[in-house]
Amino acid sequence: MTAASSALSLPAEPRPPGTDKYATLLARCAGLPPIPTAVAHPCDASSLSGAMQAASLGLIVPILFGPQARIREVAAEQGLPLGDTVIIDTPHSHASAARAVEAVRNGEAELLMKGSLHTDELLHEVTASGSGLRTGRRLSHVFAMDVPSYHKPLFITDAAVNIFPTLNDKADICRNAIDLVRVLGVERPKVAILSAVETVTDKIPSTIDAAALCTMSRRGQITGALLDGPLAFDNAISREAAVTKGIDSEVAGDPDILLVPDLEAGNMLAKQLTFLAGAEAAGIVLGARVPIILTSRADSVRARIGSCAIAVLLAHARRSAEAAVPV
Repeated sequence: MTAASSALSLPAEPRPPGTDKYATLLARCAGLPPIPTAVAHPCDASSLSGAMQAASLGLIVPILFGPQARIREVAAEQGLPLGDTVIIDTPHSHASAARAVEAVRNGEAELLMKGSLHTDELLHEVTASGSGLRTGRRLSHVFAMDVPSYHKPLFITDAAVNIFPTLNDKADICRNAIDLVRVLGVERPKVAILSAVETVTDKIPSTIDAAALCTMSRRGQITGALLDGPLAFDNAISREAAVTKGIDSEVAGDPDILLVPDLEAGNMLAKQLTFLAGAEAAGIVLGARVPIILTSRADSVRARIGSCAIAVLLAHARRSAEAAVPV
């Protein structure tokens, strides 16, 4: 049994066989070589332990960027063996973010992981004009939710980066999430575009955006998925609720992705599922040249490892795509 697969028998709470979505993710990582990962400023117990736990499972090879004395102090306090882990000494969080991004740009690392610095500080370095990590896509965040009462993984976007996304922003948010879910094995993801109601009205701008996104999908501007919206949350998640309201939809009751109107709605939805429905939420930022692993002090160990597992699968998919391109 591999290190990754052995950890799958120790979830935070026992679950019936086949219902642990993060276990499935980790099982897919078994046998894959670990990915070099630049960890920006892991100077608290949560961020350092998350990186080192992912390393112990064989998911990543961490390169730590931050004040070396502080990192070693935290490791000693938490009983975390650093072994031969590379530590690049930096004076403060801004320098840690800049050096971590530089390491990715130079090819020393293939993933970027947030430590104990503010998300904005790290993403500022990622999006800087000379970072080398920008692409034509808008950056966006995806929560990969393991909701015990839902029959498959549920992806919520964007709940952490884009506050009030425009229609074009939402198109990129949708594309990023579709690409992620396809890498995770869903050939044609179902995307429910959420609003407060399921009818289009100029009184609720998000309904107009939803209708436009569906048209963009039909015209080939957004590909690889089945989109429907606007849908209220009840008829997006419940087939019975959709039927009651007379909605004929292949997405209703079976979405893979919930595209929310704005950050406030997405953030509240994800946290409600976490704290009221016993869900766990792994988080990742997409749209840059490499995936960015976001962890929080409130994250469970399983959620942090889930974030790393998703990023590792994306990194290996990127390696495969690059290898397939003719020289």
